[in-house]
Amino acid sequence: MQVVRVIPCLDVDDGRVVKGVNFLDLTDEGDPVELASRYDAQGADELVFLDITASHHERKTMIDVVSRTAESVFIPLTVGGGVRSVEDARALLRAGADKVAINSAALARPELITELAHEFGSQCVVLAVDARLKSEGAWTVFSHGGRTDTKRDLLAWIREGEQRGAGELLLTSMDRDGTKLGFDLSMLAMVAQTVHIPLIASGGVGELDHFAQGASLGGATGLLAASVFHRGTFSIGQVKEALLASGITVRPS
Repeated sequence: MQVVRVIPCLDVDDGRVVKGVNFLDLTDEGDPVELASRYDAQGADELVFLDITASHHERKTMIDVVSRTAESVFIPLTVGGGVRSVEDARALLRAGADKVAINSAALARPELITELAHEFGSQCVVLAVDARLKSEGAWTVFSHGGRTDTKRDLLAWIREGEQRGAGELLLTSMDRDGTKLGFDLSMLAMVAQTVHIPLIASGGVGELDHFAQGASLGGATGLLAASVFHRGTFSIGQVKEALLASGITVRPS
Protein backbone atom coordinates (compact mmCIF):
# COMPACT_ATOMS: atom_id res chain seq x y z
CA MET A 1 0.00 0.00 0.00
CA GLN A 2 1.46 3.34 -1.08
CA VAL A 3 1.79 5.90 1.71
CA VAL A 4 1.61 9.52 0.54
CA ARG A 5 3.81 12.10 2.27
CA VAL A 6 2.81 15.68 3.12
CA ILE A 7 5.83 17.97 2.73
CA PRO A 8 6.04 21.69 3.57
CA CYS A 9 8.61 23.59 1.52
CA LEU A 10 10.84 26.33 2.89
CA ASP A 11 12.07 28.50 0.02
CA VAL A 12 14.85 30.55 1.60
CA ASP A 13 16.43 33.77 0.35
CA ASP A 14 19.11 35.46 2.45
CA GLY A 15 18.15 33.47 5.55
CA ARG A 16 14.39 34.13 5.39
CA VAL A 17 11.52 32.00 4.07
CA VAL A 18 9.94 33.64 1.01
CA LYS A 19 7.10 32.88 -1.40
CA GLY A 20 6.09 34.30 -4.76
CA VAL A 21 3.90 33.66 -7.80
CA ASN A 22 5.42 32.00 -10.88
CA PHE A 23 8.82 32.38 -9.14
CA LEU A 24 8.45 36.21 -8.99
CA ASP A 25 7.36 38.93 -6.51
CA LEU A 26 8.74 37.24 -3.40
CA THR A 27 7.30 38.09 0.01
CA ASP A 28 8.78 37.38 3.44
CA GLU A 29 7.07 34.47 5.21
CA GLY A 30 9.18 34.09 8.33
CA ASP A 31 12.14 32.40 9.98
CA PRO A 32 13.02 28.95 8.59
CA VAL A 33 13.84 27.42 11.96
CA GLU A 34 10.57 28.59 13.53
CA LEU A 35 8.53 27.35 10.59
CA ALA A 36 10.35 24.01 10.48
CA SER A 37 9.64 23.45 14.17
CA ARG A 38 5.97 24.29 13.67
CA TYR A 39 5.58 21.80 10.83
CA ASP A 40 7.43 19.08 12.70
CA ALA A 41 5.03 19.56 15.64
CA GLN A 42 2.01 19.46 13.29
CA GLY A 43 3.03 16.06 11.89
CA ALA A 44 4.72 16.85 8.59
CA ASP A 45 6.35 13.77 7.06
CA GLU A 46 9.37 15.58 5.65
CA LEU A 47 10.66 19.09 5.00
CA VAL A 48 12.23 20.55 1.88
CA PHE A 49 14.62 23.47 2.34
CA LEU A 50 15.63 25.29 -0.86
CA ASP A 51 18.04 28.20 -1.04
CA ILE A 52 16.33 29.58 -4.13
CA THR A 53 18.91 32.17 -5.17
CA ALA A 54 22.09 30.22 -4.40
CA SER A 55 22.63 29.11 -8.01
CA HIS A 56 21.74 32.51 -9.46
CA HIS A 57 24.20 34.30 -7.17
CA GLU A 58 26.73 31.44 -7.34
CA ARG A 59 26.98 30.98 -3.58
CA LYS A 60 26.65 27.92 -1.39
CA THR A 61 23.59 27.10 0.69
CA MET A 62 23.84 28.65 4.15
CA ILE A 63 25.19 25.81 6.26
CA ASP A 64 24.38 27.52 9.54
CA VAL A 65 20.68 27.88 8.71
CA VAL A 66 20.55 24.25 7.61
CA SER A 67 22.27 23.15 10.81
CA ARG A 68 19.89 25.13 13.03
CA THR A 69 16.89 23.80 11.09
CA ALA A 70 18.10 20.20 11.32
CA GLU A 71 18.61 20.56 15.09
CA SER A 72 15.01 21.72 15.54
CA VAL A 73 13.23 18.91 13.70
CA PHE A 74 13.03 15.13 13.92
CA ILE A 75 11.78 14.36 10.41
CA PRO A 76 13.71 13.90 7.14
CA LEU A 77 15.14 17.12 5.74
CA THR A 78 15.96 17.62 2.06
CA VAL A 79 18.21 20.58 1.28
CA GLY A 80 19.03 22.12 -2.08
CA GLY A 81 20.40 25.26 -3.67
CA GLY A 82 23.99 25.81 -4.75
CA VAL A 83 25.01 22.11 -4.59
CA ARG A 84 27.67 21.73 -7.29
CA SER A 85 29.92 18.96 -6.02
CA VAL A 86 30.29 15.92 -3.79
CA GLU A 87 31.96 18.21 -1.25
CA ASP A 88 28.97 20.59 -1.23
CA ALA A 89 26.61 17.68 -0.65
CA ARG A 90 28.79 16.21 2.09
CA ALA A 91 28.79 19.53 3.93
CA LEU A 92 24.98 19.64 3.89
CA LEU A 93 24.65 16.04 5.03
CA ARG A 94 27.09 16.69 7.87
CA ALA A 95 25.07 19.77 8.81
CA GLY A 96 22.02 17.56 9.31
CA ALA A 97 20.38 17.14 5.92
CA ASP A 98 19.08 13.66 5.09
CA LYS A 99 18.92 14.25 1.33
CA VAL A 100 20.32 16.80 -1.09
CA ALA A 101 18.39 18.29 -3.99
CA ILE A 102 20.21 19.27 -7.16
CA ASN A 103 18.88 21.27 -10.07
CA SER A 104 20.97 23.81 -12.02
CA ALA A 105 24.31 22.13 -11.39
CA ALA A 106 22.94 18.79 -12.61
CA LEU A 107 21.67 20.42 -15.79
CA ALA A 108 25.07 21.98 -16.37
CA ARG A 109 26.92 18.75 -15.62
CA PRO A 110 24.67 15.66 -15.47
CA GLU A 111 27.58 13.54 -14.24
CA LEU A 112 27.04 15.16 -10.84
CA ILE A 113 23.96 12.98 -10.32
CA THR A 114 26.03 9.82 -10.80
CA GLU A 115 28.82 11.09 -8.56
CA LEU A 116 26.45 11.88 -5.70
CA ALA A 117 24.58 8.58 -6.05
CA HIS A 118 27.86 6.66 -6.03
CA GLU A 119 29.20 8.53 -2.99
CA PHE A 120 26.06 8.71 -0.81
CA GLY A 121 23.52 6.33 -2.36
CA SER A 122 20.56 7.12 -4.61
CA GLN A 123 18.30 7.51 -1.58
CA CYS A 124 20.17 10.74 -0.74
CA VAL A 125 19.88 12.29 -4.20
CA VAL A 126 16.77 14.29 -5.16
CA LEU A 127 16.58 15.66 -8.69
CA ALA A 128 14.67 18.94 -8.51
CA VAL A 129 13.11 20.03 -11.80
CA ASP A 130 11.37 23.32 -12.62
CA ALA A 131 9.29 23.01 -15.79
CA ARG A 132 7.03 25.19 -17.88
CA LEU A 133 4.50 24.13 -20.52
CA LYS A 134 5.96 24.60 -24.00
CA SER A 135 3.20 23.10 -26.13
CA GLU A 136 0.34 20.66 -25.62
CA GLY A 137 1.76 17.65 -23.80
CA ALA A 138 5.33 18.97 -23.75
CA TRP A 139 7.25 20.83 -21.05
CA THR A 140 10.67 22.47 -21.04
CA VAL A 141 13.10 22.59 -18.11
CA PHE A 142 14.40 25.81 -16.54
CA SER A 143 17.45 26.37 -14.34
CA HIS A 144 18.78 29.05 -11.96
CA GLY A 145 15.55 29.48 -10.03
CA GLY A 146 13.41 29.58 -13.17
CA ARG A 147 15.48 32.29 -14.84
CA THR A 148 17.11 30.27 -17.62
CA ASP A 149 15.35 28.18 -20.29
CA THR A 150 17.60 25.17 -20.88
CA LYS A 151 15.57 24.05 -23.93
CA ARG A 152 15.67 20.54 -22.48
CA ASP A 153 12.57 18.37 -22.81
CA LEU A 154 11.16 17.46 -19.40
CA LEU A 155 10.59 13.75 -20.03
CA ALA A 156 14.01 13.27 -21.63
CA TRP A 157 15.70 14.98 -18.69
CA ILE A 158 13.95 13.04 -15.94
CA ARG A 159 14.67 9.75 -17.73
CA GLU A 160 18.34 10.68 -17.82
CA GLY A 161 18.25 11.73 -14.18
CA GLU A 162 16.79 8.41 -13.09
CA GLN A 163 19.29 6.46 -15.20
CA ARG A 164 22.15 8.42 -13.67
CA GLY A 165 21.08 7.50 -10.15
CA ALA A 166 18.62 10.05 -8.79
CA GLY A 167 16.51 8.39 -6.11
CA GLU A 168 13.64 10.84 -6.05
CA LEU A 169 12.13 13.55 -8.24
CA LEU A 170 10.87 16.92 -7.01
CA LEU A 171 8.83 18.39 -9.86
CA THR A 172 7.63 22.00 -9.79
CA SER A 173 5.21 23.49 -12.29
CA MET A 174 6.36 27.05 -12.91
CA ASP A 175 3.01 27.79 -14.54
CA ARG A 176 1.14 26.82 -11.37
CA ASP A 177 3.60 28.07 -8.74
CA GLY A 178 1.81 30.33 -6.26
CA THR A 179 -1.39 30.50 -8.33
CA LYS A 180 -3.51 28.31 -5.99
CA LEU A 181 -5.06 26.67 -9.08
CA GLY A 182 -3.90 23.18 -8.13
CA PHE A 183 -1.11 20.93 -9.31
CA ASP A 184 -0.46 20.50 -13.03
CA LEU A 185 -2.08 17.06 -13.10
CA SER A 186 -1.38 16.32 -16.75
CA MET A 187 2.33 16.96 -16.26
CA LEU A 188 2.43 14.92 -13.07
CA ALA A 189 0.59 11.96 -14.59
CA MET A 190 2.90 11.89 -17.60
CA VAL A 191 5.99 12.02 -15.42
CA ALA A 192 4.64 9.39 -13.01
CA GLN A 193 4.24 7.05 -15.97
CA THR A 194 7.76 7.79 -17.20
CA VAL A 195 9.93 7.25 -14.10
CA HIS A 196 9.97 4.56 -11.42
CA ILE A 197 11.34 6.65 -8.55
CA PRO A 198 9.19 8.53 -5.99
CA LEU A 199 7.63 11.73 -7.33
CA ILE A 200 7.04 14.84 -5.23
CA ALA A 201 4.49 17.24 -6.72
CA SER A 202 5.06 20.98 -6.30
CA GLY A 203 3.39 24.15 -7.48
CA GLY A 204 -0.17 25.41 -7.26
CA VAL A 205 -1.89 24.14 -4.12
CA GLY A 206 -4.73 26.41 -2.96
CA GLU A 207 -7.48 24.08 -1.75
CA LEU A 208 -7.60 20.88 0.29
CA ASP A 209 -8.91 18.93 -2.71
CA HIS A 210 -5.74 19.75 -4.63
CA PHE A 211 -3.68 17.49 -2.38
CA ALA A 212 -5.83 14.44 -3.05
CA GLN A 213 -5.87 15.22 -6.77
CA GLY A 214 -2.08 15.32 -6.84
CA ALA A 215 -1.91 11.80 -5.44
CA SER A 216 -4.91 10.15 -7.11
CA LEU A 217 -4.83 11.85 -10.52
CA GLY A 218 -1.23 13.00 -10.71
CA GLY A 219 0.38 9.87 -9.33
CA ALA A 220 2.57 11.74 -6.84
CA THR A 221 3.83 9.99 -3.70
CA GLY A 222 4.87 13.27 -2.06
CA LEU A 223 2.71 16.41 -1.91
CA LEU A 224 4.62 19.64 -1.40
CA ALA A 225 3.17 23.04 -0.56
CA ALA A 226 4.41 26.33 0.86
CA SER A 227 2.14 29.37 1.18
CA VAL A 228 -0.97 27.49 2.35
CA PHE A 229 1.10 26.20 5.29
CA HIS A 230 3.12 29.37 5.97
CA ARG A 231 -0.01 31.53 6.09
CA GLY A 232 -2.07 29.08 8.12
CA THR A 233 -4.63 28.33 5.40
CA PHE A 234 -4.39 24.64 6.29
CA SER A 235 -2.57 22.66 8.94
CA ILE A 236 -0.72 19.43 8.20
CA GLY A 237 -3.42 17.59 10.13
CA GLN A 238 -6.21 19.04 8.01
CA VAL A 239 -4.43 17.96 4.85
CA LYS A 240 -3.95 14.43 6.13
CA GLU A 241 -7.59 14.19 7.19
CA ALA A 242 -8.68 15.28 3.71
CA LEU A 243 -6.37 12.71 2.11
CA LEU A 244 -7.73 9.94 4.34
CA ALA A 245 -11.28 10.97 3.48
CA SER A 246 -10.36 10.52 -0.19
CA GLY A 247 -9.10 6.99 0.46
CA ILE A 248 -5.40 7.91 0.37
CA THR A 249 -3.09 6.34 2.93
CA VAL A 250 -0.98 8.74 5.02
CA ARG A 251 1.21 8.49 8.09
CA PRO A 252 -0.47 9.53 11.35
CA SER A 253 0.18 13.16 12.37
